[in-house]
Amino acid sequence: MDGLKYTDYIPRFLQWFSSAGLFSLALILIIFLGKEIYILAVLLFSETNVLNTHALLESIVTYFLYFEFIALITVYFNSGCEFPLKYFLHVGITALIRLIIVDHKDAMDIMIYSCSILLMIVALYIASGRAFAR
Repeated sequence: MDGLKYTDYIPRFLQWFSSAGLFSLALILIIFLGKEIYILAVLLFSETNVLNTHALLESIVTYFLYFEFIALITVYFNSGCEFPLKYFLHVGITALIRLIIVDHKDAMDIMIYSCSILLMIVALYIASGRAFAR
């Protein structure tokens, strides 16, 4: 053997298993991204000249969510199997913006979502290291 104990194989197997799962998830997200492109094309080039702006905005933000998750998985593989915090914050901000666009009936909910976005932006600023730079 190459000097590895059986306990060294467990983390390697789990890392391989999680990487394979993330790769499978990326393939599924690419399929959904293609579906979202099709929905966007249908909304933009429909025979009826009435463009539903709300549906178009929802579709665009959903597209960006899929795109960000695929980019997050790409960063995971490029950075040596680590998820940087700032990418999770980007996804969270985009998800909350989508939620505000889709579900904007209650003003208090919109205020709470907006405050959550503000907190994530502050966290993103702190995580980027600019908050304490001189």
